Amino acid sequence: MKLAIDQIPEDLWVFGYGSLLWRPGFAFLEKHPARVTGLHRSLCVYSFVHRGTPEKPGLVLGLDRGGACRGIAFRVAAADRAATIAYLREREQATSVYLEVLRNVTLLGNPERRIEALTYVVDRGHPQYAGKLSIEQRLHLIRQGHGRSGPNPDYVLSTVAELERLGCRDAELHALAERLKSAA
Repeated sequence: MKLAIDQIPEDLWVFGYGSLLWRPGFAFLEKHPARVTGLHRSLCVYSFVHRGTPEKPGLVLGLDRGGACRGIAFRVAAADRAATIAYLREREQATSVYLEVLRNVTLLGNPERRIEALTYVVDRGHPQYAGKLSIEQRLHLIRQGHGRSGPNPDYVLSTVAELERLGCRDAELHALAERLKSAA
């Protein structure tokens, strides 16, 4: 019998690529710069809860197919595993737009090492999957978005600031951030 992800009696790794970078919201033992391959960070999810509403959606990040994504891997103590997963499900799965998967992630360093991490990947079949939008469409959604977790522009700018602290540049996000800053 295979144990459910929240019942495995081992430390848990969680891969963060968006707001988890700057606001994980759970206790962790350590964090490392990390990379996942085969997926890339993209503003491809209409936000109806945290950064928008169904009437005025915002736009948030998802991991979508192709490329690679740098982020942070957080190691959570085995004793906190079930509570952390419950917290993440409430936070990330408010509308079930993400698939909860265990994914191979590379911890960056010398030497690099591979771990398996809980990762939230966009469900392309979900109605909130926005796909690839023009920069003007993305800016409109971000500027109008405001939800339970605050204004959508704050989400984008906070993510860009944390990526910069990590020494990472995301061309799409940085271009949007520059446009948001210049309009402020």
